[in-house]
Amino acid sequence: MVEEIEIGKVTIFFAKPSVAAVEIISGSLSLGEVIRIKGSTTDFEQKVESMEIDRQPVTIANVGQSVGIRVNDRVRPHDKIFKLNV
Repeated sequence: MVEEIEIGKVTIFFAKPSVAAVEIISGSLSLGEVIRIKGSTTDFEQKVESMEIDRQPVTIANVGQSVGIRVNDRVRPHDKIFKLNV
């Protein structure tokens, strides 16, 4: 069974280069983890392959940090970010 843990929310979406600014509100997020982005018109899963804080690549983001994540589809402010534990 797949467990979903809410870890953050989208604050801004940049269409080019398709990056979501995400505020981490619980736990942490690391490169290689699988997330689900869900909102009123958004719902997809993807592997985290690129993260940046202040335009510097990072491998982990913790509570209170705002991180840029490359996303595979359009997201919207207030969409929720869930980490999937398989």
